[in-house]
Amino acid sequence: MHIFQIGECEVMPQRLGILGGTFDPVHIGHLRIAEEAVEKLALEKLLFIPSADPPHKTRKDIVRFQDRWEMLKLAVESNPRFDVSDVERRMPGKSYSVQTLRRLREEALAETDFFFLLGLDAFLELHSWWHFRELFSLACLVVLPRSEYDPGLIEHFLRREISSSYSWEREGSSFLHPSLFPVYCLKGTVIGVSSTQIRRLVGEGRSIRYLVLPEVMRYIEKNGLYTALA
Repeated sequence: MHIFQIGECEVMPQRLGILGGTFDPVHIGHLRIAEEAVEKLALEKLLFIPSADPPHKTRKDIVRFQDRWEMLKLAVESNPRFDVSDVERRMPGKSYSVQTLRRLREEALAETDFFFLLGLDAFLELHSWWHFRELFSLACLVVLPRSEYDPGLIEHFLRREISSSYSWEREGSSFLHPSLFPVYCLKGTVIGVSSTQIRRLVGEGRSIRYLVLPEVMRYIEKNGLYTALA
């Protein structure tokens, strides 16, 4: 399997999804979100980007990057539209999404539309992110609600924090702007699983089968990850 590293490829997909996170560990919820995004947004590729040094966590709070990277490789290797990038490992300092998107744009070898996926809760907290307003000039944002939601929440945030020129397009489930990138609302399958839950179960010596792929479960067992949480 080719592990996607922008800047080393001859051809860059024109519609590229981006799903970042600590992935500690990657689970079926992450994979299902990505699968539905590829399908509904007609993406040529979706790139999983594990955070190297997340600003909201300390390194001692997460397992080392290499383990999270290896688990992601195992999780995506059977899907030709999924890839993994170590772009944040190759960048110095904290892993800020704006800097990551800047780097991806710099390394793109063809005209590319970027689709940056994030949960509704994270979207409504964007004002706490570093240089968050720049995100809207770098990529289409794709908001992933966990359940029924009020588009007015997103509209209120956009008008308060970004621009009063964003307008709701009900047919396309999106907010459009004359010069900034659109913001899409993508409702999908809700899978009640979290990385926190998986770490807790492993720490308690309980099964995580069917919450992660078998390859990921074997990696966790082989390397004794999360057992120290017991």
